[in-house]
Amino acid sequence: MQDPNEDTEWNDILRKKGILPPKEVPKDDEEEELALQRQSVVKTYEDMTLEELDENEDEFGEEDEAAIEMYRQKRLAEWKTSQMKAVFREVVEISGQDYIKEVNKAGDGIWVVLHLYKQGIPLCALINQHLSALARKFPQTKFLKSISNTCIPNYPDHNLPTIFVYLEGDMKAQFIGPLVFGGMNLKAEELEWRLSESGAVKTDLEENPRKQIEDKLMSSIRSSLPTQNDSDSEGEDCYL
Repeated sequence: MQDPNEDTEWNDILRKKGILPPKEVPKDDEEEELALQRQSVVKTYEDMTLEELDENEDEFGEEDEAAIEMYRQKRLAEWKTSQMKAVFREVVEISGQDYIKEVNKAGDGIWVVLHLYKQGIPLCALINQHLSALARKFPQTKFLKSISNTCIPNYPDHNLPTIFVYLEGDMKAQFIGPLVFGGMNLKAEELEWRLSESGAVKTDLEENPRKQIEDKLMSSIRSSLPTQNDSDSEGEDCYL
């Protein structure tokens, strides 16, 4: 007589039709399978972020609540630690020897703003002043400054000021030369907007401040132009 627990194609067909009962699983194998399932669930918890734990909370049973809460607290502690580490709040002076450590190895997810400057250039001094304010406003962004030729030998003065923006060692944006910054009329909000476009900071500004200035300038120019009636009157006076 054929063993109903034997792994054969015929027995599988009979099980599907309900003629044979489901295959019996040896107790040892059953316990091992349950243990593997538990490990799989725990591994899922370990791989989840805080947001994923919250999103998938309904997918787990009551018996999993303790494990979920444990990993939630663990993720929360890790997040708090990373936040504490990623608080800079000031513009740090570096040299070329510090470049790899401070820029390339700044850390995962850390944006770096590096200003190459030279003393005696007014626009460089202005940008350093603006960056100090932005460093306090955006403490998770790493703001650095370096005298140009100590960071890059023979870096030309006509390229100053220069700002490089990096993420995990990759350059994401560069602003080179006084014309790019708009000269000594540069406002901190304009620089903030430029950096936000590169991704280095998350601004709360709703639009480019430079656009507001340009709009006001154009409005002022239009208001100073003669109207059509004025032009006609002037033409008539000349004709008379």
